Amino acid sequence: MKFWTQNILSLLLLVVNCFAAFAQDGTTAYQFLNVPVSSHVYALGGHNITIIDDDINLVEQNPALLGKEFDHQVGLNYMRYIGGTNFMGARYGQGVGEHGAAGAAIQYFGYGKMNATDASGAIIGEFSASDMAFTLTYSHDISDRLRGGINLKYVHSSYETYSAGAIAVDLGVNYYNPDNELSLSLVAKNLGGQVKKFNDTRDKLPWDIQLGFTKGLGSTPFRLSVTAYNLTKWKLPYYEPSDKSNTSSDLVEKNKFASNLFRHLVFGIEYLPSSNIYIAAGYNYKTRTDMSTYKRNFLSGFSIGGGMKVKAFGFGVAFAQPHTGATTFMVNLITSIGELMR
Repeated sequence: MKFWTQNILSLLLLVVNCFAAFAQDGTTAYQFLNVPVSSHVYALGGHNITIIDDDINLVEQNPALLGKEFDHQVGLNYMRYIGGTNFMGARYGQGVGEHGAAGAAIQYFGYGKMNATDASGAIIGEFSASDMAFTLTYSHDISDRLRGGINLKYVHSSYETYSAGAIAVDLGVNYYNPDNELSLSLVAKNLGGQVKKFNDTRDKLPWDIQLGFTKGLGSTPFRLSVTAYNLTKWKLPYYEPSDKSNTSSDLVEKNKFASNLFRHLVFGIEYLPSSNIYIAAGYNYKTRTDMSTYKRNFLSGFSIGGGMKVKAFGFGVAFAQPHTGATTFMVNLITSIGELMR
């Protein structure tokens, strides 16, 4: 066990140093990597690295959540996102040896058709734009309650006749105590850099450090989650109209301590009437404040969803409305090939 722990930690440190150095210069791109693929996570506010559930789609948030319990499980996801964009993907996992697990995933982000124009602005045709991510995952049980994992991703962007590619790594660790339903995680996301540029500018990946915990609330059927993200920088100012009844009024910067603190936090609550059913709700203060200059509504920043499992199949849905012109809907399906063959 000591051999595995030392070698895993050495590998994680080596990968962090290499990819962090590779991603120092340029502007941030590849923001689609921050879009969750799990309806359970989306219902809890869009960021959650600690939920313990029988759902392989959760591994996208934290590779340390993958384990032998997902042996031969397949997860499918679809999301109707803002505007005419559609996201979809698939993930598979299986046990490896006595303490390990491996998985693979493919994710497609399609942005629909757009008008192509010439220098004068005249429409001369249409073009499409899309992103794809290919992921390999490995995790290892360091102890009976501590697990580490790594996602290795190749991402490819294709916009009209232009294309670019990048390699990214997620490193995660999770501690889970089933006796008191406590889950703690630390994840470094999207460490890496471009291997093919759109032009002469090297774009930087949206790398991030995240901390989170999930805790069952005693003997009640409720579970609370808090996730801290965007921890690579403290100040996250936003702007809102000086006259909130008039969105066209002058914008005022909001950059106080409390505002910055809550823009790093996502809160989630679940109701678990049984081991096969959940109803979840989340609140993301950053999403709500980001919409301050738009026509947001009461639901901005809130999300809701639920899921259930019947025999070998699981189903989950989530809904959010960042502002009145944007309604998003996500669906997940999971199944265990091993259970289907019994």
